[in-house]
Amino acid sequence: MFYQLLEQIARGLDERHIPYMVIGGQAVLLYGEPRLTRDIDITLGVGPERLDDVLALAQTSGWRVLIEKPNEFIQRTMVLPLEDPQSSIRIDFIFSFSPYERQALGRVRHIRIGSVAVCFAAPEDVVVHKIIAGRPRDLEDVRSILLKNPKLDLAYVRDWLREFDRSLGEQYLQTFNELANESA
Repeated sequence: MFYQLLEQIARGLDERHIPYMVIGGQAVLLYGEPRLTRDIDITLGVGPERLDDVLALAQTSGWRVLIEKPNEFIQRTMVLPLEDPQSSIRIDFIFSFSPYERQALGRVRHIRIGSVAVCFAAPEDVVVHKIIAGRPRDLEDVRSILLKNPKLDLAYVRDWLREFDRSLGEQYLQTFNELANESA
């Protein structure tokens, strides 16, 4: 069912000329260890001004919007949560237009699923997303990606985490370096 939904999402976003990348658990399945995931996280390369196009895609696809006032919710969270009623799979569209996301969108990997090339975040960008999310499951995902992808561009990951540390006052780079040292 995930493959059918990914194919449907990719086709719909491509038709609407909305750049995107699959992140989260679905991307980890591609680059890391298989694990159970019940959702699909999609970063969109557009801001909330394209909400109507995304809502039109949801409507034609038969997905339920999980919030009552999408405009207000997206202004606060930048996320449009949906559900495919046939499978009960949640789909989160994340609106974004930051310099980091623009660069990450330019690095996507096109993976053929059915008749469509689906845009997945590059493994380095999945690592950046997972380090920032920082939950125990996310850090395990980073470990598995590091182990399965020994040729990752670690300098790229470190540069962006250093930038996020500076702008957000966090210690993402330290967390990553600890995981990278464990996996070496």
